[in-house]
Amino acid sequence: MTDGPLPRYRALVSDGALNADPAQRLAAEKLQLLHGRLKGYDPKAGKKVRLGLFGWGRERVREADIPGLYIYGGVGRGKSMLMDLFFETAPVEPKRRVHFHAFMQDVHERIGTARARGQEDPVEPVAEAIAEGATLLCFDEMQITDITDAMLVGRLFEKLFARGVIVVATSNRHPDALYENGLNRQLFLPFIALIKERMEVHELSDGTDHRTGRLEGAKRWFAAGDPGFDALWGEIAGGDCAPLVLHRKGREVVVPRFRNGAGRGDFAALCGQPLGPGDYLAIADAVRVLFIEDVPTLSRARANEAKRFVTLIDALYEAKAGLVASAAAEPEALYPEGDGAFEFQRTVSRLHEMRSAGWGED
Repeated sequence: MTDGPLPRYRALVSDGALNADPAQRLAAEKLQLLHGRLKGYDPKAGKKVRLGLFGWGRERVREADIPGLYIYGGVGRGKSMLMDLFFETAPVEPKRRVHFHAFMQDVHERIGTARARGQEDPVEPVAEAIAEGATLLCFDEMQITDITDAMLVGRLFEKLFARGVIVVATSNRHPDALYENGLNRQLFLPFIALIKERMEVHELSDGTDHRTGRLEGAKRWFAAGDPGFDALWGEIAGGDCAPLVLHRKGREVVVPRFRNGAGRGDFAALCGQPLGPGDYLAIADAVRVLFIEDVPTLSRARANEAKRFVTLIDALYEAKAGLVASAAAEPEALYPEGDGAFEFQRTVSRLHEMRSAGWGED
């Protein structure tokens, strides 16, 4: 065994790049087993069965006999890192690694195009195109927060599995906890059953938070332009980012950059748009830590933006999410005078609490 996620994990531990972690090693072993099963795998070769009377008629590709893998566990446990090691070495082509939110955004766009072309069932051609482009699909941070996604994923994944697509996913939640308390959740339950049927569910058990633990003792409130803001973002996000797109009541709520549970956007993107409390609650539920840059001083002229900022901070505070900000002033000087300045003092108190050591690290 010279290649694959497990040898690479061992090498990183040996070189001192990673600390030895028994739970991470066990997950790497699970991924290594799948790595071995994928050697020579081709869903279009030797996987055909006859359909029709007496076995005659058209042929179709049978579902893959190889189960995928669903790895779940707490924030910062190394799920994305292990996914990277697996994907880089996976002996199958074509393959695709994508953040789950970015994938669903792409799916919605494809379905819209298929509908515009008059497709009776737009999910069918979309699934066909995705399967043609990826025998292996690796999803980072699978979670369902929107009813539109919840009603779509079951049909889509059923068609992908039927075409022999192998799926590997990471998530902060056990499949049973996906879309928890969501609207019409009973219609989503067949998708949970499908995950358990087509994917091995493995928990990356609790241990050291290898990522957000870097916030411990770190500066969290930066002056505008301080390079430390970008440096801390690089440590927490740890790689290329994609927008986080949340679908709410027919609208898209976008956090411009997202990876490894960390979201980032400037004040204009997060508070300059007509967003409401429900939108900010969705953001707070989707991120572990939010980086907000270029927070300006506020006044009556920016009353709407100030109200949204207060609502966003309240949502993050209640969710115990981490906050890192770059701003034109210290919290107590952000809203020095004018209508709303007195009420803003509660937000000032929360901002000071959220920048203190230990916040959001439970």
